[in-house]
Amino acid sequence: MRNLLVHADDSPAMAARLESALAIGRRHRSHITLLVSSPFQQFVASDPFGGMYLAREALAKSQLAATELVERLSEQMRGEDVPWDISVGDGELVGTLAIAATLADLVIVSLGASGGKRTGASQMMAGDLAMMVPAPVLALPETQDVVDLDTPAMVAWNGSLEAANALRQAVPLLRDSSSVVLVTVGADEGRIDAEDALRYLSRHGIHAILRAEERRGVTVEEALERTARDLGAGLIVMGAFGHSRLRETFFGGVTRYLLDAAHTPLLLAH
Repeated sequence: MRNLLVHADDSPAMAARLESALAIGRRHRSHITLLVSSPFQQFVASDPFGGMYLAREALAKSQLAATELVERLSEQMRGEDVPWDISVGDGELVGTLAIAATLADLVIVSLGASGGKRTGASQMMAGDLAMMVPAPVLALPETQDVVDLDTPAMVAWNGSLEAANALRQAVPLLRDSSSVVLVTVGADEGRIDAEDALRYLSRHGIHAILRAEERRGVTVEEALERTARDLGAGLIVMGAFGHSRLRETFFGGVTRYLLDAAHTPLLLAH
């Protein structure tokens, strides 16, 4: 993972994104790109007669805030031991990140606060990016200090092509984990057997184990969340598929549920 892309803003969650990028970057000798979004379109308004006008004062304030953020981040990054650059985009946030992620190996964003319902914006940004970009998306709960690369990792496995793609893209991070557990819940209805996934990982020097969970009166997503807690997982790897805005998701709602409620960083790939 030599090219890391980080959504950069002035929110409290930025610290966790940046520290996680630095932790990964140091281990994988990565270059970190911080992307600041200052969308021009949001300052174009219309009047009741169909005319368009530019809210110049608001635009100027936004541009000043972006400039100040770039200066603060630059000052902070000058003291770090990884290569970096800062980019400013004037388009809509998700689209700007998606374009920048075309040649990235990992995209790092935030999910919002855990332990309660997240805002639709934070939840859907992570989900939409996972659907749009070729790189895996690392989505951090807002309360996460930094992703812990040395803890156990859990792979949510249902035998789908999406799950296999997520597994393959997660290999560089899984190598750092103290243990890797493939977790199935109920019947495996996918086309790719879990044993094949274990063999694939073993050829990368990752000796994972398979853990088959029963639902025991709960939903699949609740069973996965319970298992992640039991394992002390510091990362959940999962595939995602569906329509725009994540209206349909793998495991019939698992991705959407974890985007909304997970206490653990998620590595998502389509």
